[in-house]
Amino acid sequence: MELTVKKAGMLTTVQDLGRWGYQSSGVPVAGAMDLPALRLGNLMVGNETGAAALEATFMGPELSVSGEGLAVCAGAELGFSVNGREIGSWLNVALKDGDVISFKGPKCGCRAYICFAGGVDVPVVMGSRSTYTRAKIGGCEGRALKTGDVLRTGVQDARWRSAEGFSLPQELKPDYKSDRPLKIITGLQQDAFTEAGLATLFGSEYTVTSESDRMGCRFEGPSVEHVKGADIVSDAIPLGAVQIPGHGMPIAMLADRQTTGGYTKVGVLTQASIQALVQKIPGAKVRFERVSMETAVAELRAEKMLEDKVAGLRCAWCAKSAAPETVRPLSGRLRITVNGVSYDVTCEEIR
Repeated sequence: MELTVKKAGMLTTVQDLGRWGYQSSGVPVAGAMDLPALRLGNLMVGNETGAAALEATFMGPELSVSGEGLAVCAGAELGFSVNGREIGSWLNVALKDGDVISFKGPKCGCRAYICFAGGVDVPVVMGSRSTYTRAKIGGCEGRALKTGDVLRTGVQDARWRSAEGFSLPQELKPDYKSDRPLKIITGLQQDAFTEAGLATLFGSEYTVTSESDRMGCRFEGPSVEHVKGADIVSDAIPLGAVQIPGHGMPIAMLADRQTTGGYTKVGVLTQASIQALVQKIPGAKVRFERVSMETAVAELRAEKMLEDKVAGLRCAWCAKSAAPETVRPLSGRLRITVNGVSYDVTCEEIR
């Protein structure tokens, strides 16, 4: 299947699970901002969880389809539509030659993933198809999509039609409207902050600023006090690290984060909190909560259980939907003898 870009949208890039293994050489991971949404979307259309998809931000693209295949919009509700008819998120739709994908505008959340059966087929760079625009690597020539681009999808399962109409049950959909606190696992550098500073961080409300992007999310609110200062010897920056420079305003480091940094980090956000954060728009209010490692591990286990459940539900849907199309005799009746007993056998091919 081919996809021709008629309108690029605000920021549409090719992303997968990221370019892991090269941070020691100064290459950022990149990848999808909402990793759980990408994984679930890929499972819904029968892909491996790490297949490449299109990440749409706020306003999605307009794409013309050549060929046929299966697609789903996972993540935020951005008004995913086909031929002007709104489909919405988390519902598999079959695409045919001449169809037009478009978006009517954001309703809840701000990042969606257009997953196609077979994945988006762009060149692999250092083990990933993800776009990292600052270095112009991966994706479509290392940049966001633009009008006139043509993308191709990979080889899809021959039984993809049986997954048409499969949808994520309401109770399994992420709740992007939740105002639950963002959970932080504090680390060794928490000692760089005064007790009053930590009390400020975990007892105050902060606002997502308009300076936030794929590299990090900046917050405005009460200043977090350091013991001596914010500067440290540069060390590695993991996904979700909460850096607090000298001005005392927290910064959550996200997909396109630099590989190392020289500011104190109070801790790291849990995976579920990263997912919640990247779907918030500028102006959103957040609070932080200190949690244990055990809580974070329990969240990851719950996420894996959700993925397994979705994969099972899809298999059940496909088995129910798939009906034999034709029954054709292969070679008529045969007679075989086993241990002196003769049997009449008919061979048929079921498609």
